[in-house]
Amino acid sequence: MASEAAPPGLRLPVYLLVLLAFGVYLVAGRLREYWRLRQFKGPFSTGISWIAHSRAVVGGSAHRWYGDITEKYGVIARIAPNHLITSSPELWAHINAVRSPYKRGEWYYHPARFEPGKDNVFTECDNEKHDARRKKMVAGYSGKENPGLEQDIDTHVEELVHLVRSKYATPAASDHTATPMNLATKIQYFTLDVISHVGLGKAFGDLKADEDINDYLVACEEGLSIANFCWGLGISWIRDVPVLGKLISPSEHDARGFGKMMGTARKSISERMAKDISERSDMLSSFIRHGLTGDDLFHETFEQVLAGSDTTAASIRIIMLYLMSHRRIYNKLQAGIDEAVKAGLAPAAPGIISDAEAQRLPYLAAVVREAMRVHPPVVNIFSRIVPKGGDTVTVDGKEVFLPGDTMIGYSAWSMHRHNKGLYGEDAHVFRPERWFIDETLPGEKDRLARMYKTNDMIFGYGRWVCLGRVVALIEIHKVIFELFRNFDWSLTNPHEPWTISNASGLFNIGNMWVEVTERH
Repeated sequence: MASEAAPPGLRLPVYLLVLLAFGVYLVAGRLREYWRLRQFKGPFSTGISWIAHSRAVVGGSAHRWYGDITEKYGVIARIAPNHLITSSPELWAHINAVRSPYKRGEWYYHPARFEPGKDNVFTECDNEKHDARRKKMVAGYSGKENPGLEQDIDTHVEELVHLVRSKYATPAASDHTATPMNLATKIQYFTLDVISHVGLGKAFGDLKADEDINDYLVACEEGLSIANFCWGLGISWIRDVPVLGKLISPSEHDARGFGKMMGTARKSISERMAKDISERSDMLSSFIRHGLTGDDLFHETFEQVLAGSDTTAASIRIIMLYLMSHRRIYNKLQAGIDEAVKAGLAPAAPGIISDAEAQRLPYLAAVVREAMRVHPPVVNIFSRIVPKGGDTVTVDGKEVFLPGDTMIGYSAWSMHRHNKGLYGEDAHVFRPERWFIDETLPGEKDRLARMYKTNDMIFGYGRWVCLGRVVALIEIHKVIFELFRNFDWSLTNPHEPWTISNASGLFNIGNMWVEVTERH
């Protein structure tokens, strides 16, 4: 009887069979992902590939790409095979509610870890662990256990004003040639000194030195760029590989870069812990009192220095740029500041306006809100994971089913800058007056409430609202008031006012050259 085995020439080697099976598995998985989210529209390639998303992230313009997609394909759109994005404030509030069953997506958050396998309150994706850690930190960030918080901030506002006046400002009515100043670096010096002072008990001293003493700016830009590149290409998991991960990650023993920055922070924390925590009540001592110890204490303190300085600095730079670019609003704000001083609503110079006094200046508040609305200072995607079993939500009056284990993030650019239904047809325009609504008109009181709620989402919402919001807003209002009370500002290069790119949702801003004149 003849053998029925295949001729030797037709047999496939085992390794080819394995590769073929693996290829079929990958294709089947991708087809399954495509099919389960088929109801959500997006660029064609996003249903089968992450390439378009990777290109946007690595190119530093992901926030605009997210915005364009939701503008074109709807308030819930597809940006990758298993990832959606929304510009709906109502849906995002639902997802982030205090008792939300959604959780953070490791895919986005774990690449932001400082060291492999070690979390902080921002990168922790387990809801219970996150909530427990957050409770230990709330009092420190709120200022309840830091009675000297505002005084410490005032110290550095004074230093910033002195630095500008003594080295860069041209005297009023002077024929002297102006000395261009890079406002981007000076604002970063300010926010770094504030957060190191209120967080560690001792300022880094950048403003007094007019220098990036710890090479923070370069290190941070390099660190964010590397993290953004790895996240965008989906290769951040390499850091979690034993031995290899440690070799390619920053070390506190490094002579430069992100590692040196971590080492500097560790040294500052050790010096602070060597003192009696009752000697000075600051964020670090509050964290210790509420049970943070060891590596947890280090990572939370380092996180506050990194996030607390970068996001606040971006906010101030954005507000300053939009004011200098809109002379009508610039003049109106400055006139209001002068009137407040004249009326005794703020102290005469060289006194620094208090937070309570600043909150009583509605146009200043509107300028701050509007600038951060039209150009959100933080544009993270903040990926969340839909709970198993899925979730039926109502968006624009229609029920929508989100399949379980799907990732969904939010588009800050479209939710805030292009939300015409809420902010009006000119939503993309910087116009602080939009916050002064006649609440006696039908529906306007409710619309204003929705405007405030949506705008507040710039700082997060619900379970994941920003811990540092209170400190940031105190800094922002004080700095804007004092810089416009004391000086006149103009852009050195209005055709190219700054360099800016998005890295992991934070903005790298530089070369913001300005010319400053003292005011009488």
